[in-house]
Amino acid sequence: MNDQKIKWITRTGALTALLIALQWATAGTSAFAGQYITGSCVNCVLAVAALLAGSWSGVVVAVASPFFAFFLGIGPKLLPIVPMISLGNTCFVLLLHFLAGKNAPLWRQALGLIVSAAAKALVLYIAVVKLLIPVLGDTLKGPQIQTFTAMFSYPQLITALIGGAVALIILPLLKKALKEA
Repeated sequence: MNDQKIKWITRTGALTALLIALQWATAGTSAFAGQYITGSCVNCVLAVAALLAGSWSGVVVAVASPFFAFFLGIGPKLLPIVPMISLGNTCFVLLLHFLAGKNAPLWRQALGLIVSAAAKALVLYIAVVKLLIPVLGDTLKGPQIQTFTAMFSYPQLITALIGGAVALIILPLLKKALKEA
């Protein structure tokens, strides 16, 4: 195995572990604040994965983390939502990686973040609110529908923007620490 593969596996594993640890650490916060705190942390790690470790690392973290969160009891308690979260996360990391790039100027990173965050929010809104909730209809109670509708609408945009902005701020420091600047 060459050094690049070892570096990729190590970074992907470390970022996945960090994301799960952050989800677990913030799981006890109140529902409203918790979504903003946890979601921003998640999106920060996703952005770092996409912009530092590469698109495939970002995809692995984006897909795996919601399933780990579910099985550890720190994610939404409805299994059919988990693949939708993976889909939204994947959209975010791929767009961010390709639009913002590893060495893109700051204006392009900011524009890439805005587009990626909006796309993630839109994908999650359509996938969960417009498709999944109507399909599950009778199995969900009124309060659950209201909660999931609220969770998978504008807060997704806000948390992706916050987390992505934090990632853009700390990325130069991480690159320097990893001697990739």
